[in-house]
Amino acid sequence: MSSSRYWELTVEVPEETSEGLTNLVWELGALGVVEEETPGRRPRLRAFFPKTLFARALEESVREYLAGLSALGFPKAGEPSVVALASEDWAEAWRAHFRPLPVGKRLLIAPPWDQPPANGRLVIAIEPGRAFGTGQHPSTLGCLERLESLIARTAPRRLIDLGTGSGVLAIAAARLGVGQVLAVDDDPDAVASAMANAARNRVCDRVRCVLGDAGALDESAAPFVVANLLTAAHLRLAPRYARYVAPGGALLLGGILDAEAVGLEAALGGHGFAPRASISAEGWTTLELVRAPLHDRA
Repeated sequence: MSSSRYWELTVEVPEETSEGLTNLVWELGALGVVEEETPGRRPRLRAFFPKTLFARALEESVREYLAGLSALGFPKAGEPSVVALASEDWAEAWRAHFRPLPVGKRLLIAPPWDQPPANGRLVIAIEPGRAFGTGQHPSTLGCLERLESLIARTAPRRLIDLGTGSGVLAIAAARLGVGQVLAVDDDPDAVASAMANAARNRVCDRVRCVLGDAGALDESAAPFVVANLLTAAHLRLAPRYARYVAPGGALLLGGILDAEAVGLEAALGGHGFAPRASISAEGWTTLELVRAPLHDRA
């Protein structure tokens, strides 16, 4: 019996359906996704999931989704397979596909084993480990770009990062000049990864990593809150966002499918937030909102 704590989903997928399937596996709870292209073979998607999910349910969800696309006339994909993944294979899977990546005007996200010349950028070294958030996913990229822009514009002294994962957003905020960053996650592996990455980037004096529920923090309101979570989590946390963000402060949200952005903006409007900016990349939207100042609220 395997002692692995992870599942690996593998499926050959035509280029026309790759983006949609990638979005689906993130929604199903993937910890990481790799798209492989080998000459002479069809593209292959590999997605990694915690063992807490049921392998058969994952296979069936992907199979049903692909069957639906096929019925709509899209090219037929391969048969999905879910197998146990050895823990040591997790890191190797990422090492093969995690490359240095410039983000925005000032950041360069890179793995510890591939540190390129900075060329005037701030190098953020991230070891993905078992936590989501290498900076490569479109939702994380969007958050990093808006994070850089907002910090340059407002210079907040405090920031709360909800669902920190590997800590990439919290660490980037500290490197960009935020003096106090609270990084929160309910996954012990994520908190351990974020702490290790904070140490790796020498920002432990500015980034405090906490194991806890994002919906039950006992913290004073901050001028800037960022959360790279899925839309369902944003809707659940909407009333809490109004407590965590100081009046006039900013709320930066990632992990939102394009089709969900308008509905989420409307829901947050009911809690005192107004949209200020948004960007979209590869089907994912990043929203920047502002909480109304006290004198503007009824």
